[in-house]
Amino acid sequence: MARGFFITFEGGEGAGKSTQIERLAGKMRAKKYDVLVTREPGGSPGAEAVRHVLLSGAAEPFGPKMEALLFAAARSDHVEQVIRPAVERSSIVLCDRFLDSSRVYQGVTGGLDPVFMETLEQVAINGMMPDMTLIFDIDPTEGLRRATVRRGAGAGPDRFEKETLAIHQARREAFLAIAAAEPERCVVIDASAAPDAVENVVTATVFAALEARAPMRNRQTAPA
Repeated sequence: MARGFFITFEGGEGAGKSTQIERLAGKMRAKKYDVLVTREPGGSPGAEAVRHVLLSGAAEPFGPKMEALLFAAARSDHVEQVIRPAVERSSIVLCDRFLDSSRVYQGVTGGLDPVFMETLEQVAINGMMPDMTLIFDIDPTEGLRRATVRRGAGAGPDRFEKETLAIHQARREAFLAIAAAEPERCVVIDASAAPDAVENVVTATVFAALEARAPMRNRQTAPA
């Protein structure tokens, strides 16, 4: 059986990742692809138990290293319980945030040692690197505005949304740096456009990657 395809959606606050992941999943299911949509932090029972601790800010007083360790523990469970089994059964996995968010949020703006972060990443993902990463790029001022509208009246920002504009700008730059360093994996999507326009770009990008991969899958599954 051919291996599935693992796509991650990354970017700053209010970039529209969640909207686009659902739209893409709908189009893929319409074409009869076996699609699994998941998220981080969370995605598995063990990881979901950690999600509230992280997003509520309960772990913040203990520093970015504690948060990084909690993210890694949640990610390890998510990989082994959900992502790897799905990919091995030939599903397409669409994940809202993954390792690049840890690289940016805890590594770059959390000021953690790169060697520590790399070691933690290797343990957490255990070889399960994304086949493709879509990085949704938006000016942080607009992204935070959208995030506020999305939350609605009376709902406050989460642990990461509440930070300064300078930190959000540093995160944007860090995501773009990752894309520049790993162009074979990462595609930058202009998230400032209208949702339908962004959807068209995402759809074209992902289906082109799947079509390019199809001949290889056919060779793998063709009889000798």
